Amino acid sequence: MSVLTTNILVPHGREESWRFTPLNRLKGLHDGSAAIAEHRSLSLRSDVTPGVTFERISRELLPSLSTTDDAVMNRVREFSSDVAVLKIAANTEVSSPIHLSRKTFGINAAEFSRVLIHVGSNARATVILANTGDTLLAEEIEFKVESGANLTFVTLQEWDSQTVHVGKHHAIVDKDAMFKSITVTIGGSVVRLLPTVEFTGPGADAHLIGVYFATAGQFFEHRIFVDHCVPNAKSRVNFKGALSGDKAHTVWIGDVFIRANAEGTDTYELNRNLLLTDGARADSVPNLEIETGEIVGAGHASTTGRFDDEQLFYLMSRGISVEDARRLVVRGFFAEIITEIADSEIQDRLMQRIDDELVKAGA
Repeated sequence: MSVLTTNILVPHGREESWRFTPLNRLKGLHDGSAAIAEHRSLSLRSDVTPGVTFERISRELLPSLSTTDDAVMNRVREFSSDVAVLKIAANTEVSSPIHLSRKTFGINAAEFSRVLIHVGSNARATVILANTGDTLLAEEIEFKVESGANLTFVTLQEWDSQTVHVGKHHAIVDKDAMFKSITVTIGGSVVRLLPTVEFTGPGADAHLIGVYFATAGQFFEHRIFVDHCVPNAKSRVNFKGALSGDKAHTVWIGDVFIRANAEGTDTYELNRNLLLTDGARADSVPNLEIETGEIVGAGHASTTGRFDDEQLFYLMSRGISVEDARRLVVRGFFAEIITEIADSEIQDRLMQRIDDELVKAGA
């Protein structure tokens, strides 16, 4: 393994994009002090499917599709040796989910990983990426969703307790294409994810939805950015979070930028947080920047609160214990998002993990 040496500007926490993040817990991903692991953890679990390929390409042959001023992402681009490329050929419809998974290698050295998921014109697929174990990971995943294509991407952060994970998921969505992202974060010490979307053709549609559940000492940050830079595109953002335990901390930032030429934009973003115990903190900051009034609609909402006493009373009046009543309320809170994952085994596993976390937290 080697140690990072670079001229990339180091964030100090005073920057707007880093003001919530506990930099002292990132184990050197942001400042160049992390040792670099040589392993490649991502693999394809699915059977070989016609029209689907998975290969690694030298980074020199495959430059990134977007620009970034994020310090960690710039380190990913500088120190990742290759790009894992998953390609779905044009006009291919994949009926079963394509499964990607990571084999973790511990937290003594950091993996810097680049991934490209390329969906050809009029293709249709679901990709599920499962993250488990303890690891130190900085990743950039880019999506190229060509005209008329439909991609659902599910990313599961079911990490163990020591993981530090910083990632950016950037989708480029072309004319009449559909991109749906489902983000689940229920494990790890520090997880900071940046789901972003850039539209390149009219009729494009993006849905970014997710859930997160932080317990004592965990820090989860989700920073969404949707760039409406073409006319007649649509976006929906809906994230839900629950927190339980002392110093559980979540951050949700939702930024939508409607440029002057993006007439006909239709967008809405929503974030809801449920505080289960004292000592937990949820920061929620929705933002809209609008440069044209010729739009279909634009709005946002954010709520943070505790259990609904009427819901609990209703359940307890029917003989349900307070512990089971709380569990049912939390399950119902998350169900809207979890049921969007078209895999009953994964749904059950995630709900069981949430139940287990509730028990451990004593909520």
